[in-house]
Amino acid sequence: MRLLHTSDWHLGRSLHRCDLRAAQAGYLDHLVEVVRSESVDAVLVSGDVYDRAVPPVDAVELCETALVRLRETGARVVVISGNHDSARRLGFGSRLVDAAGVHLRTRPADVATPVLLEDRHGQVAVYGIPYLEPEAVRDHLPADPLDPGAEVARGHVGVLGRGLACARADASARGAGRTVVLAHAWVTGGAPSDSERDVTVGGVGSVPASLFDGFSYSALGHLHRPQVLANGLRYSGSPLAYSFSEADHVKGSWLVDLDAQGLAEVVHVPAPVPRRLSTVRGTLDDLLTSRAFDEQEGHWLTAVYTDALRPDDAMDRLSLRFPHILVLRHEPDGLRPDGLTYESRTAGRGDLEVAAAFVEHVRRTPLEPGEHELLAQAFEAGRLAAAGA
Repeated sequence: MRLLHTSDWHLGRSLHRCDLRAAQAGYLDHLVEVVRSESVDAVLVSGDVYDRAVPPVDAVELCETALVRLRETGARVVVISGNHDSARRLGFGSRLVDAAGVHLRTRPADVATPVLLEDRHGQVAVYGIPYLEPEAVRDHLPADPLDPGAEVARGHVGVLGRGLACARADASARGAGRTVVLAHAWVTGGAPSDSERDVTVGGVGSVPASLFDGFSYSALGHLHRPQVLANGLRYSGSPLAYSFSEADHVKGSWLVDLDAQGLAEVVHVPAPVPRRLSTVRGTLDDLLTSRAFDEQEGHWLTAVYTDALRPDDAMDRLSLRFPHILVLRHEPDGLRPDGLTYESRTAGRGDLEVAAAFVEHVRRTPLEPGEHELLAQAFEAGRLAAAGA
């Protein structure tokens, strides 16, 4: 049995306002080609299909087309909802499309209802555990198989633990020797990036890896870095970099082979890179002229310029050399934060003094006498207007 583990497509997402639709479509083209060329039996999509609960129409169309194309290869497709998805919207019509070989698992009540796959060694039971928001789903999960009257413990450990226990009990009752589970969660030991939506509150959102004991393979979603927590416990990561913290990630999916005993082999399949992400740093003149930055000219870019003064046209000038610059930061060399709070900075200072200090901070140059007079006139006009109202 050959499976392909992918997750966190985040269809409809942009990167610092840069449209990623073409890059996402390119990844899905790649995914279909891998499924076809590698004779994949089932594709596992471990949540965050969309970037938000109400995705744009073109993202929905892209998803529908991808699922149809994946199914046309002959592979079955199992999809769970993530914390970015609307479980109800993604799962609409799931009982109808089940018969077509696309299996949407978005309901907490269905955590112990497997998708049954067949190969020459027999059955493989695939369980889909969608993202479980603790307080929203506690009353909708199946009963504890060992203690039907027991309440679901609070927190992510409680709800995910109940879901996995129910799946494990169902597999035991079926005599399923080979089991696969999809889950969307933050498992302890996983390394986050800047682009995931935090599901933790003081750390209580993470769950221990031991919850997944007993499954042949656990296909995790949520964290965007591909990573291996154990041989059979892996995050596929997102197919594209959705933040500059992911510039060093090797994006892709996991090709998972099961034999008669269970997990046999897992191979990483790199995804296409539509454009690399880089950060460059230097004075504005260096960034504009130094040959050291030639390689970054075609990258999605964060540029940090270190000049003492802030020129008004830095972005326009840099865009001529770096047409894909997305982020511009001014970090003057030698400047160190003083750690003062806003309250301590403004204590005992009048409005005009605070405004003048703000302009000087932004511009890095003192106000001219005429500028100071204009600010004073503006405050006086505002005071008079307020008094007249």
